[in-house]
Amino acid sequence: MIRKNNEKETVRKPAPFNGVGEITVRSLLNGPEEMSQKGRVFGHTTVYPNSEIGYHIHTGDSETYYILSGTGRYNDNGTLVTVSAGDVTYCAPGEGHGLACIGDEPIEMIALILYE
Repeated sequence: MIRKNNEKETVRKPAPFNGVGEITVRSLLNGPEEMSQKGRVFGHTTVYPNSEIGYHIHTGDSETYYILSGTGRYNDNGTLVTVSAGDVTYCAPGEGHGLACIGDEPIEMIALILYE
């Protein structure tokens, strides 16, 4: 399978999990069917300045962020850590996380959610 850039599903929407502002999600793979039933999200996400993906707990899956650009405040189970380009975050099943864009530049990241 090859998905050309202009074939990706792109959605700009309110930040999830009672977050603030907006995000854009570009689906790199479209759900479990394209991920061998091992995950549900593989996407390129933009978190805009003054926007935040709200804190949430993962049940039955894990989530990894690979930060491409921008600066954020990552909530790792209640511990706040500044993240920037090149950093990787991991939220295991049963744990929680959130991410706020704290710079003037949007956060660009790859998000991957895999089933437990």
